Amino acid sequence: MDSLLLFFFILSIAFPVIHSINCLPFLQKKSKKPFQANAQKGISILIPCFNEEDIIETSVSCMKQLTYRDSEVIFINDGSSDRTLILLNSLLKFKPFYKTVKQELPYKKVKMVYQSELYPHIYVVDKYNGGKADALNAGIEYSDKSLVITLDADTILNDDALRAVNDTFQDENVVAAGGMVHVLQTKPAQPLYGLSLSNTNLLVQAQTLDFLKAFYVNKVSLARFHALAVISGAFGIFTKKALLDVGGYRSTIGEDIDITLKMHQYISKKKNRRVTLIPDAVCYTELPETVNDLFKQRVRWQKAFVDCLLYFLPFLLKSLLKKPVSFFYLFEGFISGTLAVYFMTAVLVFNLFTGEVFSLSFLIIYTLCIFIMGYAYDVLAVFLSDYHGYYFQDKDRKVLRAIFFDLFIYRFITIMAVVYGTIAYFFNNKSWNKVARTGRKYQVEEKTAA
Repeated sequence: MDSLLLFFFILSIAFPVIHSINCLPFLQKKSKKPFQANAQKGISILIPCFNEEDIIETSVSCMKQLTYRDSEVIFINDGSSDRTLILLNSLLKFKPFYKTVKQELPYKKVKMVYQSELYPHIYVVDKYNGGKADALNAGIEYSDKSLVITLDADTILNDDALRAVNDTFQDENVVAAGGMVHVLQTKPAQPLYGLSLSNTNLLVQAQTLDFLKAFYVNKVSLARFHALAVISGAFGIFTKKALLDVGGYRSTIGEDIDITLKMHQYISKKKNRRVTLIPDAVCYTELPETVNDLFKQRVRWQKAFVDCLLYFLPFLLKSLLKKPVSFFYLFEGFISGTLAVYFMTAVLVFNLFTGEVFSLSFLIIYTLCIFIMGYAYDVLAVFLSDYHGYYFQDKDRKVLRAIFFDLFIYRFITIMAVVYGTIAYFFNNKSWNKVARTGRKYQVEEKTAA
């Protein structure tokens, strides 16, 4: 048992240390020959909508300002029972649009397709409810461009995001990519760059730090290892050909992890093909503002992780020593991120009640190391965000307060979500538990959004 305790302890320290070093800017390999974006690639932006009346106006405000010449926006109304479709019509002014598609992907029947009279590059696909994956499959079918971007309805793009996407996909070896995601509640009205914690509660502030760590540390590092296992559903970019070749999205609770692993499976036998991260392609997405909504979201994420672990297990095991994504998914995600949580939680609980199971001094050292690493991780994430131009506009004490809330409270909420979500998957792996929108109207920058 002591050796098992030591094993989990080493894993808990090793991966954060590896990512903390590998994400550093000066370790980035310089491209031998930069790709010249001589021509714009066509980009289709897909936005699935199910009961999004509280946020849809913000989304439309962003999309109607796109100045990227060769782009189209497709809102997919996935059987909304609220006023989503009515609001879309009032904002866009529908006119019928007739188009025949091959229907190479599975999705529920489409009722009607509309084009905006006010903004001809915006379309609405009205269909029967089938879930997010189903809606995205319909959007892929109706898209006309070579690149497909998937956005959540509560996501808005930064001003130069599409240009950054275009530049990256000049490399024909890139089949999929993820953008950088920031917290919408922290986006100041002016200027667009920078982050503000002024109008957020501690829960959102802790999630902001979590996202900075996830994207500027973990995802940057994993992308350099060619092991990016999750392209965020809030901002994913793919070639349409690759999406069709892999059969589109699978109807599952974790469509973002699923499509990422599908892409890795797809490129496993294709030389030089890759999945990457685009640091300059930035978006903002709304996050939960209550503990209940946060817990529901994290439980759903953990269910998605378990679902994809089971579904892709043969591929992950077969390619464990060949594909970095398989190694990190199994060792960091499953062994360190799930099994270790159960094991160390059990050890701590037994020691609290008996004090005889393992060395109490060892557990104290373990806990101190975890907190020290957590603090260093938070500080590094803030530094890297600042390095990339997204600095905090607030006084240092607000950031410091968020770090301590993250260390002493927030991380235990996420640990509980991992424990509960793993077990809950085997009893109810279809429950989406949609997080409530705040209903807040966000100001979108008036100049170009792409």
